[in-house]
Amino acid sequence: MNVGNVFKAISDPTRREILKLLNDKDLSAGEIAEHFDISKPALTKHLNILREAELVSSEKQGNFVIYSINVTVLQQALSGFMAIFGKKE
Repeated sequence: MNVGNVFKAISDPTRREILKLLNDKDLSAGEIAEHFDISKPALTKHLNILREAELVSSEKQGNFVIYSINVTVLQQALSGFMAIFGKKE
């Protein structure tokens, strides 16, 4: 996990909204696209950035690619970030 990639990924409001959607349930790219007024290539770019940051995983199921959130990576990145500001004894 690259923390820089995670923070780059969550810095964009569209990608944060995608993560919120996937937090509710796994979705296909088409189902995700229904929530946004952006082009298919733009959505693909957002999904690729989230995948590269390991925040989402994808699995081909028949004719569809289903996306799932990986909350563990987000939790690890945030824990590591917060540790920077922890009290030193």
